[in-house]
Amino acid sequence: MEEQLIRDRLYEKYIAPTRKEKHKDYIGIEIEMPIVNLRKKPVDFNVVHEITRQFMEHFSFQAEGKDEEGNIYSAVDHVTGDILSYDCSYNNLELSLGKEKELGVLNKRFRTYYSFLKGEFEKRDHTLTGMGINPYRMYNQNIPIPNGRYRMLFHHLHSYKNYELPMYFHSYPEYGTFSSASQVQMDVSYEDLLVTLEAFSRLEPVKALLFSNSVLLGEHEELLCFRDCFWENSTHGINPHNIGMFDCEFHDVEELLSYIASTSIYCVERDEKYINFPPVPIIEYFQKPWVTGEYYEDGTYHTIKVVPRIEDISYLRTFKFEDLTFRGTVEFRSVCCQPVKDSMTVAAFHVGLKEELDSLYHLLKEDHVIYRHGYTASELRKMFVKKELPGFVNQEKLYGLVKEILDLANKGLVSRGYGEEIFLKPLYRRLDERTNPARKLLELRDQGISLENLIWQYGQF
Repeated sequence: MEEQLIRDRLYEKYIAPTRKEKHKDYIGIEIEMPIVNLRKKPVDFNVVHEITRQFMEHFSFQAEGKDEEGNIYSAVDHVTGDILSYDCSYNNLELSLGKEKELGVLNKRFRTYYSFLKGEFEKRDHTLTGMGINPYRMYNQNIPIPNGRYRMLFHHLHSYKNYELPMYFHSYPEYGTFSSASQVQMDVSYEDLLVTLEAFSRLEPVKALLFSNSVLLGEHEELLCFRDCFWENSTHGINPHNIGMFDCEFHDVEELLSYIASTSIYCVERDEKYINFPPVPIIEYFQKPWVTGEYYEDGTYHTIKVVPRIEDISYLRTFKFEDLTFRGTVEFRSVCCQPVKDSMTVAAFHVGLKEELDSLYHLLKEDHVIYRHGYTASELRKMFVKKELPGFVNQEKLYGLVKEILDLANKGLVSRGYGEEIFLKPLYRRLDERTNPARKLLELRDQGISLENLIWQYGQF
């Protein structure tokens, strides 16, 4: 298959949508949250299914996805675009809020849904909380939702044992069943595309300081955001261009397109069956007569040869911290689930900085506090998710830089005129205390606060 045809299709999928005339102020939010069985037993999936049905009836949501056992794992409100779903497993609840221009509108809907769900779960000795890793993961059935996509993903992540590569694989391939994120999607214009990707990639070390909330309690507690490791050191990270941030500067869109063309595909569908195979860069994939993959049927996996089709580009999916989507948006994926009362901080931070994009770009481009010391943004992020910060950093100057960035976000929100700057207050408190939710969790735990109490605290408005 000709490379130009492939690049043209990639352009149509990722770049062309940013050139369409549309409003540039829409925001979409996805908040994943762990479900916890307060009896220290596995989450009761029958309870999950019962509450899903109650939620749908109460809020007039319609079933969108059912698993192979007939249980609903996704339901939608066709008026607002809001979705209740379960991400990877029934241990992880997700509320996706349909696009709006004002964060206050989204916050009101989130609070309404959350209050109902939490109340119903607690009637049944379960609850929801705001932690990036399920604190009771050791009690749960960490199994995927029984459908083609999630079973394929689970199988793909477990295939790390088949590789003999010079990279480190962690031993938590089921991490999708117990890790939770807080994601934001925002429209991006063609003119701002490259600046957005570079500025927000350079921002990632600072986001680690403010938002880290994924402690693997009892293991590797020196990492405050173990979620990064989950993605990078799994089969998703075999091709480093599929994960993390953009560490290179793009001088034009053609260079960005070349980067996209270097990312890997690892699954397709044939005859309504998901097939996964070792990740292969998309250009190389289309140069092969076939690839050998596996699909699930009748309780076991079968080998199959897959002949590439140009339509398979629709299955190319990366897990970048700044992910360019087919909707003409950038999805920001690097932030852990936050304490519930702080849920809107993530969107507010990104929305405010988008309004001050040029100022953010130049501030980080000219920075000497964390940059110009021989480290890339990716390397700095790996340092800043640790409990101990690197010795070369002057902490007074570091938190001075954080304040400059927060002030930019605040200025951007004020200029929007919706009063959304109120959602940044928790981040200013974190700045003053030089902490984040993960660091605070460990401090409170070490002071003798029980995990049960911390689950309660992180789940409150």
